[in-house]
This record gives sequence, C-alpha cells and structure tokens, in this order.
Amino acid sequence: MEVSPRLRLNDGVEIPRLGLGVYQIPEGKATEQAVGYALECGYRLIDTASLYGNEGGVGKAVRQSKIPREEVFVTTKLWNTDHGYEATLAACEKSLRRLGLPYVDLYLIHWPFPGLRMDSWRAMERLQKEGKCRSIGVSNYMVSHLEEHFAEATVPPSVNQVEFSPFLYQKDLLAYCQKRKVSFEAYSPLTKGHRLGDPTIQSMARQLGRTPAQILLRWGLQHGCIVIPKSSRKERIRENSLVFDFSLTDAQMTVLNSLDRGLHTGWDPTGAP
Repeated sequence: MEVSPRLRLNDGVEIPRLGLGVYQIPEGKATEQAVGYALECGYRLIDTASLYGNEGGVGKAVRQSKIPREEVFVTTKLWNTDHGYEATLAACEKSLRRLGLPYVDLYLIHWPFPGLRMDSWRAMERLQKEGKCRSIGVSNYMVSHLEEHFAEATVPPSVNQVEFSPFLYQKDLLAYCQKRKVSFEAYSPLTKGHRLGDPTIQSMARQLGRTPAQILLRWGLQHGCIVIPKSSRKERIRENSLVFDFSLTDAQMTVLNSLDRGLHTGWDPTGAP
C-alpha cells in the first residue's frame, strides 16, 4: 500500500511526495535490496541517476516487485558528459536499457552544464513526446539558470531537484519555483546525517515523540516539497516513511527555518555559469 500522497506536476503527471534516493548505494544486491524493501514499505518513488551507477539494480528491483509499472515513479538523470541533442537522446536510451524499463517517469538534467544544456533540453522535449519520459525537469538549477530556461525553452521544467533542509533553507529559490509552478524536490533532506544531532532538532523530536530524521522530512513536506531521503538500511527506510501522521506548528516551522546556515553537504551550484 502506498504510504505517500501524490502531487500533480505542471504537466499533469502525479509524483509521490516521498521517495527513496539511492545515491552512493552500490550497484547490484545492495541497491536491489534497498529499493525492494522501500517498495514493500509503500514507497512508490525511486530516484537514481546515470552518475550513480546503480540504474540496473533499481530497474531489477522494480521489475521483481510485481507492483504494476504505472504505480512506481522512477527518476533518472542526464550527466554532464552526455549533454547535446544527439548525446542526450543516446544517454536516455542507455539509461532505459540499464533500467530494463520502457520509459522513466521523470528525466532530469543533473547539473546546469554550461553551453549545451538548452540543446539537451530540446532533446528531452522530444523524448517526452515519444513517451520515453513522462515528465522532464532539472536539478541543481538556481534562479539564474531557471530564468535562462524560461527565456529559451518551449516546455517548462516540471521539477527542480536541489539540496534543501533547515540548514540550507533556499527560501528565494523555493518561492521562485512556486511562482513558476515548478515543483520543488529536496535531496539530502537529512543533511547526510551531519545535523541529526543538532540540539534544536533533538529537542523538537523528543517533544513530539519523533526521530530527528522525521522532523527534517516533515519540515520539507510542509514547505510543499517532494523529499527523497537516501538510506540502504531497512529500519531507516521504514522510519523515514512515517511522516504523514503528524504536523509541525507554525511556531516550530519558524524555529526550524531559523537554522539556515547555507550548509551544502554536496555540490554547490550557486556559481555555476
């Protein structure tokens, strides 16, 4: 049974609000087990990428789950070395072969690679028309990158996937995406574990009888985000799914918003041309 409500994207496709990220989970059995358990727990969004090197394991777990394909939302991404019109078409085909799936639900430009990204986007528009991708979007795009996109592209991105947590509260970027009807997807919403021990998070978790991870995920959800925490451990995958039966108050949200420290736990695309 699906644990997450769904959000309607600007193209009409519905995406689960909660998903499993598989960054740095090794290809093969580790990925298959993590994805398989997530699907058993009711996850229906799995987020991978060509760069991660584990599309094969994701696809195998999805196929072996026996869940109807149309119920599982699979995301993968175009990496920097595959930009350009023809190269993007070829890269998508390779990802589909590795996944063993006829289409992906969301195909993202992984990084605002300079020079060729609009050519890549035109290829993605074609892939969407051909049914290879149900939705197309971007990742790690700042406002300047999005403004360029809207000035040149025919199709708006359905999603912008960026790092987002109380410690990296990208308020202006979130507001811009909401204004433009680009759904906001948060990766590393748990700060890769770096801030789970923060006293404010710990205190709030104790008050609510929740875990620090659940507090962070709930914060992202209440900002209207899709959240994709990464874990390969069964107990954590289960824990991260239990975030739809409680809410944070406005006062608690304000406290969490105040924790912003500009903390990037991975790439910082702020200065990307």
